[in-house]
Amino acid sequence: MTAFTFAHNNLNVFDLEKSLAFYHQALGLTEFRRKEAADGNYKIVFLTDGHSHHKLELTWLRDWEKPYELGDNEIHLAFTAEDYDAAHALHAEIGCICYENPKMGIYFIEDPDGYWIEIVPKR
Repeated sequence: MTAFTFAHNNLNVFDLEKSLAFYHQALGLTEFRRKEAADGNYKIVFLTDGHSHHKLELTWLRDWEKPYELGDNEIHLAFTAEDYDAAHALHAEIGCICYENPKMGIYFIEDPDGYWIEIVPKR
């Protein structure tokens, strides 16, 4: 069988600039690559953490007129925090923590479109 490697995850976003600012401030992600349609119909921005090969793809569609419906929002991304306490303090300051589970030692932050991102300590 052919070996597979993760390449990226995609999230469609309503306000690209707001999302780019959030992912940079909350998670330190930076733009890796960008693709824009010649007619301006869409923009795709790949973000990197600078350490792993995995990318986060943010897709903005010009003609999308309302925030995305996320259903029960049971699908999420997860990030490992090198310094979990410092990460929690930053996210508390930003005001983006939406759920905490101290028993499991994890919490979730919410991006501008309502996507949840799990933060776990490095183990």
